[in-house]
Amino acid sequence: MPPIIAAQGLSKRYGAEPLFQDISFTVSEGERIGLIGPNGSGKSTLLEILYGRVRPDTGDVAIRKRTRLSSVTQNSEFSEGATIRSVITAALDRAEVPEKDRAARIAEPLGRAGFEDLDTPTAALSGGWRKRLAIVEGLVQAPDVLLLDEPTNHLDLAGIRWLETVLQSATFACVVVSHDRYFLENVATAVVELARSYENGYLRVSGNYSTFLIAKEEYLHSQRKRQESLENRVHTEIEWLRRGPKARTTKSKARIDTAHEMIGELADLNSRTRTVSAKIDFSSTDRQTKRLISLDDVTYKIEGRTLFSGIHFTVTSGMRVGLVGPNGSGKTTMLRLLRGDIQPSRGAIRKADSLRVVYFDQNRELDPDLSLRRALAPDSDSVIYQDRVIHVAAWAAKFLFDPEHLSQPVGKLSGGERARVLIAQLMLQPADVLLLDEPTNDLDIPTLEILEESLLEYRGALVLVTHDRFMLDRVSTIVLGLDGLGGVERFADYSQWDVWQRSQQRGTTNLSSGTKRPASAGETQPASSKKKLSYHEVRELETIEARLADADRNLEARHVALEDPAVTGDPERLKAACIEMEEAQNILDRLYERWGELEKKKSGA
Repeated sequence: MPPIIAAQGLSKRYGAEPLFQDISFTVSEGERIGLIGPNGSGKSTLLEILYGRVRPDTGDVAIRKRTRLSSVTQNSEFSEGATIRSVITAALDRAEVPEKDRAARIAEPLGRAGFEDLDTPTAALSGGWRKRLAIVEGLVQAPDVLLLDEPTNHLDLAGIRWLETVLQSATFACVVVSHDRYFLENVATAVVELARSYENGYLRVSGNYSTFLIAKEEYLHSQRKRQESLENRVHTEIEWLRRGPKARTTKSKARIDTAHEMIGELADLNSRTRTVSAKIDFSSTDRQTKRLISLDDVTYKIEGRTLFSGIHFTVTSGMRVGLVGPNGSGKTTMLRLLRGDIQPSRGAIRKADSLRVVYFDQNRELDPDLSLRRALAPDSDSVIYQDRVIHVAAWAAKFLFDPEHLSQPVGKLSGGERARVLIAQLMLQPADVLLLDEPTNDLDIPTLEILEESLLEYRGALVLVTHDRFMLDRVSTIVLGLDGLGGVERFADYSQWDVWQRSQQRGTTNLSSGTKRPASAGETQPASSKKKLSYHEVRELETIEARLADADRNLEARHVALEDPAVTGDPERLKAACIEMEEAQNILDRLYERWGELEKKKSGA
């Protein structure tokens, strides 16, 4: 069967430099394509071309007849005065869904997304819930192809898992622009990277993100070998040309032509493979104090609702804290408390003397009329970084900005470029404590990896809010989980919190001891006739806690192995480690499920 969408020879440029040239792109039945690439490579523009909102400079897009397309853009904006109901109704109108079919069409996606009151104004929704609504708006149109541009931005971790589940079970095809590596690992059946380093301008690999990394490494290895071979041959031909052969014979002329072709090919290859990456390095102070911030019985309430209560926690030098929890649970509020912008409803927050705190705001608040030059160097044409004077042009180049664009207003920068400007500003401020609120939004994968390395090398304390599970796993040394109902729990890492969250969904948890107990069926279902456990089931129940502990330790060991630099730097070992971690997680999940079944049967439910 031919593809649903077939694009051939697409080119698009804005200004002097092309985004991409002469690329082809197909979408077939049931495919889930992850679209990645550096900031500015044209991913969002390609989606807009596929959808039909933007025309390519060259090339054609052929779409199968009667194909329905839905698109979810990066920014989830709705008309003034809109409600959840009116947004969904308008989407159904656009899709020309008959009135009799509408109730069935919207019930499942709205229910799974967690929306209850359909008359809630969209203006009252948080960024994460607006993103959920935008995704549901696309889903209710029953598309054949769903185009998603950075759908995990602003979603909390529960929202990301919801979206993963939706896409994994979907019958439609989808193209997803994302830099969330775990999301790509769990969802994608093919990965396409747009980058000028590839001969055709892109690399397409069938499989998930781990499979893509292996294929990419093989491609780049082959390209390096080709480059080395070409360099040797060109060197030989240049030496021959310098001897001044008389190009009188056909053979001499052919060799001269071939030499020039090889020189041109090598120049193109060198140009394509020249890699430039942002240089991120946060500066810590020389403070010797170990205890930086202490929270003593801290409670915070807003509009009669308790976000968290009774927190006793100390931030010490070198600690890297990951803050996790659903949207609205108080993660940003916690950062503002630590910064001192607001005060707790009860309890006290004590800070070390002359503590220097640097804050990264998720809202990317920059004056849109300010020039890039003044945003990077507010006071002069140079900055002082780690006791060195650096000209603004050189400082801009560290963050991948062309010196020619220094006069450009900040308002014209992309989300990823604005994030790099804010990171550049933070790097000029030596800090005892870094507070980072969603720093990963809009950053491409190479920049994310550099940011992770910088945070791992940073010697001060870090408190990080991010939906990027890979970064949480790699960077944080401790995780604080906010449940949104006033509770706060401490975990060794994100994976441990994720296991706890999953067990919470299946049952209840003894928070003080950490012992996980499945819910008795009587809490959710009416009791049925009592059934006795068999001898083997009794023995199984007696040993299941020990097996759970073993499975938990095995999962933790798999997680530690995944953080080993020798593994993360080797695509084959990384893929194997990811598979082992997934298997360990599945074993743990099955054990919890079996425990619940046995307890249910034992209680006679």
